[in-house]
Amino acid sequence: MHLIDFPITGYDYLTFLFLVVLIVVFFYVLIQLGSLPGKIAERRNHPHAEAVKIVGWIGLFTIFPWIHAIIWALHEATLVDVRSMPDTNADLEGQRATVYGVPLPGGPVKKVDVAEVQPARQAESDAAQPGSADAAEKDDPEKPA
Repeated sequence: MHLIDFPITGYDYLTFLFLVVLIVVFFYVLIQLGSLPGKIAERRNHPHAEAVKIVGWIGLFTIFPWIHAIIWALHEATLVDVRSMPDTNADLEGQRATVYGVPLPGGPVKKVDVAEVQPARQAESDAAQPGSADAAEKDDPEKPA
């Protein structure tokens, strides 16, 4: 009992080889497309790289989530770590806000003493009282200075 009732030639072997190569290439392309959004997100240091990777793999067969994962991976996401924001009561020279560990650009940092700021704010709020004579003089635009 023979499975094949005709002789196998070189073209038959070439056809089988072509089919095996075609199957291997198909799965290689499938794996590369599934991992593409995750690779892009990791290369761009995206803060949600793992989520982009998962959506890329899940969305591979339904197309729309995969396209969304590609857009999400290419989106410029800026992550500001609020734990590294300057304290109001501390020395501001040593504390700078950072994005991915890189200090945010800015001019020279001014040291602020909270004890000096509070009396100045209190004086401004007292001067702005509606019953105050100083406030009425300051608010009159026709009176020369």
